[in-house]
Amino acid sequence: MAVRRAAVAAASAAALSLSLLATSCSAGGTASAAEATPPAPAKKAVATGSGGAVSSVNPYASRAGLEVLRKGGNAVDAAVATAAALGVVEPYSAGVGGGGYLVFYDAKAKKVRTLDGRETAPAAMRADSFLDPKTGKPLPTEDAINSGLSVGVPGTPATWDKALKSWGTVSLAKALHPATRIADDGFVVNKEFRAQTAMNEKRFRDIKSTSDLFLPKGELPVVGSRFRNPDLARTYRQLAGEGVDALYHGSIGRDVARTVQKPPMAPGAHHQARPGLMKPGDLARYTTERRDPTRIKYHGLDVYSMAPSSSGGTTVGEALNILDDFHLSKADKTQALHHYLEASRISFADRNRWVGDPAFSDVPTKPLLSKEFAKSRSCLIRSDKALTSPLAPADPRHPDSGCQGETGNKQPHEGPSTTHLVAADRWGNVVSYTLTIEQTGGSAITVPGRGFLLNNELTDFDFAPLTKGTPDPNLPGPGKRPRSSMSPTIVLRDGKPMMAVGSPGGATIITTVLQTLVNRLDLGMSLPAAVAAPRISQRNATQTEAEPAFLDSPERKKLEALGHRFVLAPKAFTPSPEIGAVAALEFLPGGKITAVAEPKRRGGGSAMVLHASR
Repeated sequence: MAVRRAAVAAASAAALSLSLLATSCSAGGTASAAEATPPAPAKKAVATGSGGAVSSVNPYASRAGLEVLRKGGNAVDAAVATAAALGVVEPYSAGVGGGGYLVFYDAKAKKVRTLDGRETAPAAMRADSFLDPKTGKPLPTEDAINSGLSVGVPGTPATWDKALKSWGTVSLAKALHPATRIADDGFVVNKEFRAQTAMNEKRFRDIKSTSDLFLPKGELPVVGSRFRNPDLARTYRQLAGEGVDALYHGSIGRDVARTVQKPPMAPGAHHQARPGLMKPGDLARYTTERRDPTRIKYHGLDVYSMAPSSSGGTTVGEALNILDDFHLSKADKTQALHHYLEASRISFADRNRWVGDPAFSDVPTKPLLSKEFAKSRSCLIRSDKALTSPLAPADPRHPDSGCQGETGNKQPHEGPSTTHLVAADRWGNVVSYTLTIEQTGGSAITVPGRGFLLNNELTDFDFAPLTKGTPDPNLPGPGKRPRSSMSPTIVLRDGKPMMAVGSPGGATIITTVLQTLVNRLDLGMSLPAAVAAPRISQRNATQTEAEPAFLDSPERKKLEALGHRFVLAPKAFTPSPEIGAVAALEFLPGGKITAVAEPKRRGGGSAMVLHASR
């Protein structure tokens, strides 16, 4: 009997312990590190096989997409499931509170289609909304970023809904199911998640709802512990049950607008967030936009990407058109990199002058992507000497102006975060999808009780004209989409998919995608090697940002002899200097696919295929 009573007592104690643990985790945040925590899914940077593939920065997210493929879903279904899971496990980069761009190859129609799910400015926003009324000068960057003023109307849920209804095979509820489960059950905190939380700790502590969620009990999340987000799980369930109207016409949207107008500051906050301009009516008016993709020919391949309001497709496309006038060769890597840097420098000068929301500006997309304009701009490039930045733009509608190497203006601010995923299915459909909440941690404002951060995308607007007296297509305006650099790209060979690629990284997205394409298509690298290679990013600045591995390379001194100047890349995602975080696919003979993720950047990504090759 004594043994039995002891066993009953032990069982009761265990039950009480589990009950208390469940209670302690129900409000979100991390459970105790002492809890028995199943390990995170294994990361693999390269996977080759058949039946479908997914690549993203996180193994939980890639596995969510693969789960949908395994159950018969297509690439669009898998992309939405992966994106929703990224909203749980990469909440500082993307989620319900953000926006993005989706590029889709429709195998049945043999066409590339796109969705513009970029955030929009509230109706009350004006061209001078980011100017200090006392001084007439632009607000300090910190004041603008950490504010309700920076929050645009989210486009991500509408993008998921539109993509599924247009090209998917499952309901939004089914696509959200894997992510909802992760939010309920939790994920294992890794070094990158803790480091990104630490990078944001000061501003997170100023917002009560954000501190309560991401700094449980006032502490940074512990590596190896389990992080749960039941508020986000409930948000996903509401979206699953009511559809995206719950955000754009319902209670989630009312909570978003209320939070933007009055950010929930913590007692004793060091920084008081400015109130925003968003109202429920702004959410009700939001729509995604179907746009024709950008398309250029490069070495006989068709390169498709995102048209404005993103500048990704036009800027990558213009640079490739410029490079098509030269013969880059792996035999002379220094000259290849020199031409890559110069083409990027030139295309960024033109981007800043001409690209904005096409609903508000006459964006010359076709002239920017014309071979004639590229040829007129390529005449600026010398093999023995680097150009001087900032370089002035040319007018693509008057290509004869392209050879004028006049002085331009410095680059505007753009946040460095975001995330990217690619997905393919057994029918040959392909998705390249970049989504974001702007910088790492967005506005730092979590919607109370909803479990997601709000974006600070409106800081992608130019706060004031870049050049006095010259029209600026990227000034704030009511209902306007700020210019983006997101560059989800699909490459076709003879009308069939060859590659899909994209990256996070603010304006470095463009250079990361461009350099990856040059590495693969010009320098003869395999796709995994093209992704892993050290990166350099020239964006019409006096210095070129570089990763540490490049600064130690022999090419550095050779390029410096041509006049290039390098500076260490900033610490964007993690405490180490990095540029971008690619997710990519390549299609092989015999129906095989190679999925590729980062081997090291951001702690390494996750590539998965449905049926792995043996």
